[in-house]
Amino acid sequence: MIRGKKKTQSSEKGQSLIELAVSLVVLLILIAGIVDLGRAVFYFIAMRDAAQEGATYGSLNPTFCYEIENRVRAGIVDNTNVEVDIKIAKRSGEDYQYWYKYDCTNLTPEVACEGNVIQVTVKDPEFPITMPFLGTLIGRQTIVLQTTIKDTIITPRCVE
Repeated sequence: MIRGKKKTQSSEKGQSLIELAVSLVVLLILIAGIVDLGRAVFYFIAMRDAAQEGATYGSLNPTFCYEIENRVRAGIVDNTNVEVDIKIAKRSGEDYQYWYKYDCTNLTPEVACEGNVIQVTVKDPEFPITMPFLGTLIGRQTIVLQTTIKDTIITPRCVE
């Protein structure tokens, strides 16, 4: 009877080690995915805050396009790939559903004036994913992050 118990114990000697190895691989992959997701969320929030800073500055100075873009770029951690798009929207008559959008570089005083809307869009078309396993799941190693902020222009007054 004693010999039978010893054979059973010796045959199950490495079972715990194999269970630990398998579960550790799964846990490490989950932790790496959480870290990558955290990086993407942090970067998206930084982009959104930078766009908000640009829109707020643009609501006071809507014709200073380069300064608006510089404020946006100053708030982003890695702004080498980032695209910044600034548009001014002017409503058509009293109908608030139809807005005409103008590029920030060719503004007229009747477009860039109070009551109209400035829209700042920040886009990173190639945000890198660091974990190769996650890139394999989605089919590429980069994702697109984009945010748009709209703000009402406060100054200058419209000339009619």
